[in-house]
Amino acid sequence: MRKQTLGLAVVLGAALMVAGCASGPRSGNRAPGAGGAGAIYQTGQATYYADKFRGRRTASGERYRASRLTAAHRALPFGSRVRVTNQNNGRSVTVRINDRGPFVGGRIIDLSSKAARRLRMKRAGVVPVTLQIISAD
Repeated sequence: MRKQTLGLAVVLGAALMVAGCASGPRSGNRAPGAGGAGAIYQTGQATYYADKFRGRRTASGERYRASRLTAAHRALPFGSRVRVTNQNNGRSVTVRINDRGPFVGGRIIDLSSKAARRLRMKRAGVVPVTLQIISAD
C-alpha cells in the first residue's frame, strides 16, 4: 500500500511540473499595465454585440447602447480605455470597457455596434485585432 501511495505522489508531482511549464493562451495575454500604457496588451479575435442586446444591462450595471464606443473584456477593469486595431485594415477605435465577455474560445473582446462600424468589421463579423491599454481604472 505504501509503494502505491509513493508512486501516486511521484506521478502527481510530475504532472504538476509539466502543467506549470505549459504555455498559456495564444492570444498574447499580459497582465493589465504590463509594458505601460500604449504597449500591445493582447492580440486575438474581436466580435461585436448582436442587436438583441440593446437596452440590456451589462456587467457594470449600465445598459448596452449600440451608439456608444464600449466593449466587453474578460479581465480589464470597468472604465478602462482600450485602443482596438483591426489587423486586416489598420483602422483603430478607442473603447471603454463596461461589460464582461466574450465567453467564446479565441475571442478577446466584444465591441459595440458603433465601434465595429468604425473598424469596418461588421460584414466580416470576426476580425483579428490588437488591444492597447490607454488607461486602466
